[in-house]
Amino acid sequence: MREAFDIEGIRLGGGAPIVLIAGPCVLESRGLAETVCGEVRDIAGRLGIGYIFKSSYDKANRQSARSFRGPGIEKGLKILTHIRETFGVPVLTDVHSPEEALIAAEVVDILQIPAFLCRQTDLALACGRTGKPVSIKKGQFMAPEDMGSIARKVEEGGSDRVALVERGTAFGYHDLVVDMRSFPVMRSLGCPVIHDCTHSVQRPGAGGGESGGDPQFIETLARAAVAAGVDGVYIETHPDCSKALCDAAMMLELGRLEELLEKLKEIDLVVKRR
Repeated sequence: MREAFDIEGIRLGGGAPIVLIAGPCVLESRGLAETVCGEVRDIAGRLGIGYIFKSSYDKANRQSARSFRGPGIEKGLKILTHIRETFGVPVLTDVHSPEEALIAAEVVDILQIPAFLCRQTDLALACGRTGKPVSIKKGQFMAPEDMGSIARKVEEGGSDRVALVERGTAFGYHDLVVDMRSFPVMRSLGCPVIHDCTHSVQRPGAGGGESGGDPQFIETLARAAVAAGVDGVYIETHPDCSKALCDAAMMLELGRLEELLEKLKEIDLVVKRR
């Protein structure tokens, strides 16, 4: 595996400046994707931060069968293709099966294995066989050192460009805890590490038929993770979180993103300089 690699000209790992992965949780519409990507790209450009657009065409792991899941793979990949071509940024999306991995790899620059699916061997191997970079979210039930075997599955499939994402560990009912020790532990496995700043404040199932969240702690955890030396930050964002169709309780308001990134960049410069 590689400690650092490029994604369409953006360096991830190896002491490079932090990379931003951001977008709405799910593809609600082409217009929303355009609005968010355009604004985030401009913010990242002003700050000199490498930017990767993220959004899901299907959120298969929902608390309720009635929850909004997204437009599906066919329509969703068309939107992601449009975003990639219009805004000139790399795109990342979740895949849930070996078949999806092969289809999505024709469009996106990075495939992501969701946390609850991180141990699925066939999915990891299929993602590796595409040759694309693969982002693996650490399961809420996994110890950070155990992610090495997951990363090796992707490598055995054929891709040595693997990033590991911390999104919190289940701690009692309806709560997640981010252990800052997990970042150096996972980096010692030979992979860049990313902090999922918004899913880390999720309160699974706390909203009854949906997950709750504590978005007031997004900045606290993000600043701590960057101080701990992460290679990238993952921030789901929306112009009006109260109207978001998925993960409304844990996304960051788009209007607050630039101020947060300014702070994170300053911290990152200090950490990487040393």
